[in-house]
Amino acid sequence: QVQLVESGGGLVQAGGSLRLSCAASGRAFSRHAMGWFRQAPGKEREFVAAISWSSLTTPYSDSVKGRFTISRDNAKNTVYLQMNSLKSEDTAVYYCAAAYTVTVVISQYDYWGQGTQVTVSS
Repeated sequence: QVQLVESGGGLVQAGGSLRLSCAASGRAFSRHAMGWFRQAPGKEREFVAAISWSSLTTPYSDSVKGRFTISRDNAKNTVYLQMNSLKSEDTAVYYCAAAYTVTVVISQYDYWGQGTQVTVSS
């Protein structure tokens, strides 16, 4: 069993930065790949970034590539999403999730956090 809790969301001006955190519980955390997804009102949940157990593989969606950075600290059971140069279109609820292998496919993620709201004002 893996439990995930996101934090760090809030209101930020366009061009600003936020750092999201995802705290995980459970002994199996270090063996899981982790991902970040987001969902805006009226839209489907979409992939943002993922990271392998070793941190050697980090795919990003084209919309955030070069602006967002995913990282993890297995000793602290925590995954991060550093978001820079934020745009109004980044406004969404952001979710972290765990999978057995690194993947961009939402159906392959087995555990999900409750989400944290990110609002970017223009």
